[in-house]
Amino acid sequence: MTLPRRAALSAALLLAARPLAHADPPDATLLEGARARAAATPDLRTLIVAQGGQAVLEGAWRGARLDRPANIKSASKTVLAMLALVAISRGVVGLEDRVAPLLGPRLPREADPAVQRITIRHLLAMQAGLESTSGRNYGRWVSSPDWLRFALTRPMVAEPGGAMVYSTGTSHILGAALARATGRDLRSLAQEWIGTPLGFAVPEWRRDPQGLHVGGNDMALTPRAMLAFGECCRLGGGRVIPGRLLAEAWRPLGQSAFSGQAYGMGWWIGQAQGQQVIFAWGYGGQMIYLVPGLELTVVMTSDPDVPRVPGQVFTRHALLAEAILPAFGAAA
Repeated sequence: MTLPRRAALSAALLLAARPLAHADPPDATLLEGARARAAATPDLRTLIVAQGGQAVLEGAWRGARLDRPANIKSASKTVLAMLALVAISRGVVGLEDRVAPLLGPRLPREADPAVQRITIRHLLAMQAGLESTSGRNYGRWVSSPDWLRFALTRPMVAEPGGAMVYSTGTSHILGAALARATGRDLRSLAQEWIGTPLGFAVPEWRRDPQGLHVGGNDMALTPRAMLAFGECCRLGGGRVIPGRLLAEAWRPLGQSAFSGQAYGMGWWIGQAQGQQVIFAWGYGGQMIYLVPGLELTVVMTSDPDVPRVPGQVFTRHALLAEAILPAFGAAA
């Protein structure tokens, strides 16, 4: 079975994301089979499989390149979440800080009083309780004259800290809070705090009508930059992302009502072939998979403009679980 729709992980597994002394090398025949399957996977553009930080399989198809920035869509939420953890470690904001004071005059007067109880943790875990601006509501949100106001004035559909409500608007609120708390824009923060330490560039990306970078969509990174980011996280954050907070981000806090997939703080959490898998997920198949037990980081980019198809992401999960992981000796 690929990454399950219902994922239940023990605390022991979640804390197991540390490098192994010796990882088994891949089976060359199975790895070549994974390459062939990747090449035949609809709309897949790039693939990098790295073991212990070393690429053992690379591929680019359909005009793509490993050194060309690709729109990572909602995998941007994971990068944003890691920016928030850095901000917390630097004392800029606190995990339990309420977002309303951070937003100051940008908080609309007509917002539901419950918005006053939303914290940074709630935003990271998609537990703000505000109606989603994703899916069928996304077009109406990005057509509005003020994206932050629109997101903050959605009706409350759950209590802050309650059920997970996946929403790009929630990430946009988080991005706006970070920008206001630091007096910096998100791109410059992402470059200074993550890109420069890891050796890659963070290009400019889409902004809202008020000039705020989209806080959960449309970032562009090269597949090699995605690998560097993933490797940093797989190894516990190094000197870039605080390890204690990263481990907390990998604890399941909620579950998607649509996919059944577990979610922590900016990361999806599951299992495949008996292995813990932590991953960033963007529309169309923009993926960063971390498989700590096998010392693997796997990056996939895909056509970001394909029509939404039910179960679309599971073709990428299947490539990982059925073709890539068996090459490293993983079996359920």
